[in-house]
Amino acid sequence: MNDAIFDIKAVEYSYEDAVALAGVSFKVDPGESVALLGANGSGKSTLLMMLDGLVFPSRGSVSAFGEPLTEAALLDEGFSQAFRRRVGFVFQNSDAQLFSPNVLEEIAFGPLHLGLPPAEIDRRVNDTIHILGLDHLRERPPFHLSGGEKKKVALASVLAINPDVLLFDEPTAGLDPKTEAFLLQLIKEINRAGKTIITATQDLRIVPFLARRAVVLGEDHRVAGDGDALTVLADQDLLMAANLVHHHPHMHAGIEHLHPHSHVEGHDHHQG
Repeated sequence: MNDAIFDIKAVEYSYEDAVALAGVSFKVDPGESVALLGANGSGKSTLLMMLDGLVFPSRGSVSAFGEPLTEAALLDEGFSQAFRRRVGFVFQNSDAQLFSPNVLEEIAFGPLHLGLPPAEIDRRVNDTIHILGLDHLRERPPFHLSGGEKKKVALASVLAINPDVLLFDEPTAGLDPKTEAFLLQLIKEINRAGKTIITATQDLRIVPFLARRAVVLGEDHRVAGDGDALTVLADQDLLMAANLVHHHPHMHAGIEHLHPHSHVEGHDHHQG
């Protein structure tokens, strides 16, 4: 019996002539917190969409909760509804996820389409609004909100479904420090509550806060590394090979030294 949440086997995928995934294999077990690390174009966002049943492998296979996750399977209403109850996706671009006239309806959309009783929908919506501090935004149109507020509403719309798995694509992109800290703490608490978290990011700063395991996708679109998150972050050769860090020279006491930097860290290349 396969107890894995996801079982990815030799998955390949291409966009026309551009390879996105080239034989990716790994498993995700219940309750794990996994960071998918990779430079832009490595295939990590494609892989997240595959785990959400938005795209499907051209070769290889993906199983979810012990069942094949295929286009044909998701055409079955029973399978599709069960899967959508269990997996939620928070997109990098919140504007691609928000479409309802106001925040209240946005958060209620998922529970409503799962066929939940009205009292349960109201409870979930109100609880989620309270947790995320969105009470003052209930009647506001999502497209009038700030970037951080949109991110919170997008997350609320997923949390209201109460999924077993949450998929995040670059969750802190464009957020101010206060909202970023709030979101990272919330993701950590969601994982502590038993939810499985999979986060695609190239922001190495946030990995220790939200993941205990890291899977690195190389620029060849294959798994370059997989292990304890802190051990992976300490492997400079692996991170450099995956184009997640790079060396820059600095002068110290008249001597040039090479120091590694993350591609997303704020640093001055001309610093002495």
